[in-house]
Amino acid sequence: MSRTSPPLGIAHFSCIEMRPADFVDLAGQVGYASVGLRLHPAFPGAPFYTLAPGSAEMHQTKAALRQAGIGVYDIEFVVVDGAFSPTDLSAVLDSAAELGARRLSVCGDDPDDGRFVANLSALAELAAAAGIAVDLEIMPWRQIGTLDAAVRAVAATRMTNVGVLVDALHLARSGSSLRDLSGLPPSMIRSVQLCDAHAGRPQDTAALIAEARGGRLLPGLGALPLGDLLSVIPQDAVISVEVPKGAETDEAHLRALFDATTRILRTRMSAT
Repeated sequence: MSRTSPPLGIAHFSCIEMRPADFVDLAGQVGYASVGLRLHPAFPGAPFYTLAPGSAEMHQTKAALRQAGIGVYDIEFVVVDGAFSPTDLSAVLDSAAELGARRLSVCGDDPDDGRFVANLSALAELAAAAGIAVDLEIMPWRQIGTLDAAVRAVAATRMTNVGVLVDALHLARSGSSLRDLSGLPPSMIRSVQLCDAHAGRPQDTAALIAEARGGRLLPGLGALPLGDLLSVIPQDAVISVEVPKGAETDEAHLRALFDATTRILRTRMSAT
């Protein structure tokens, strides 16, 4: 096992079929420094795991974290839409706090800007009470679909524990530029997710969603400007990799992701 510098995390969506304790164990064996865990459905019918405080599953996951010597970075994934109520997330935040998670990842899909900002602010207050920050992720088929929209929403909350999560694929497909990203204050970008993709942008919403959920490539095997992205993000931003698994085994996939991403990170470090 070898850790990267900067340390590399792995998103649960990369091997979403793995129960949290097993995912943590394998991630630690491969060399990841942290994991994200999917404790809330990203869309209706999407897989997720319930880790209630005091449950056997929670005890197993915490034991795996101690054994692996790694931490939980973020909890996924919450859609803040018109029907969202911040108090609905109380149980998820309790689990996140029990796990020592640092951040909660959300996206915005409410057409009412004022209501969205109010709900995001209220959620940030609940999260802060649990020692957790909130990341707003750009998704080009959602209401918050560009870097500019995410930055404006985060600024409108006036909360210090809210930032923007930059996913390499979503950033590229949204039409947002690296120049726009480089002009932001470092405090705005705390989390970055890497993957690669083919050069052509999907033509419609259904194809965008299909690519995001099943068409990502290992870093370095596509056309996204990952080296340029890494050169403009804050030096202390936490980096993870997110590429859903295909037909290969869980271990083969996590190792392939680790090797591909660390090559990119080493290139970044040698250039600075």
